[in-house]
Amino acid sequence: MRLGVLVKAKSLLLLTISLFTAGFIFFSPSATAKTPAVPSPAKEGLELSLLAPNAAIKNGVITANNISQKQLTIPSIWWAKEQFGGKLLDNWLAYPAKGSRAARIDLIVNRQIWSLLDYVERYKFVNNLGNVARDYGYNVRVFNYQQELLATYTCNFSVQPRLCSMAELDALGKASVRGSRAVSN
Repeated sequence: MRLGVLVKAKSLLLLTISLFTAGFIFFSPSATAKTPAVPSPAKEGLELSLLAPNAAIKNGVITANNISQKQLTIPSIWWAKEQFGGKLLDNWLAYPAKGSRAARIDLIVNRQIWSLLDYVERYKFVNNLGNVARDYGYNVRVFNYQQELLATYTCNFSVQPRLCSMAELDALGKASVRGSRAVSN
């Protein structure tokens, strides 16, 4: 009889502790607080007309062809192109923030070289240039000259540390991630 009471008491104690812990976790402010989201990439189309020779600069847009002779041009993508872009990165358009629209850089890559890269090489390219753009407060979209969206690197700049997300990067197709076959004995 005493053993039965003791077992019931232990069970009741464990149940009480479990319910208390579950209630604490459920009602804890940190458990119910939302994690800030990374916004969706910009939906505007690629404006290739701004890259035409003698194209008028529109609303503060910066391209690889219009370098300030008086001060550092922000964002400065020229060095990043030399470090990470090589022959892959052909051009870019940098749009300053306007109203609620975040600043963004549209990178234009060489379609043939892009198609030769595997997923990891594409990821590395987008991540490296995304990190450079993030430091200037810009999001990134990657296109080819056929205006196909190839990848995005988007950040939430209203939180610290900045939350960033890469999307649209295709892991399938000709340049997919390649695995190795299992070797059987």
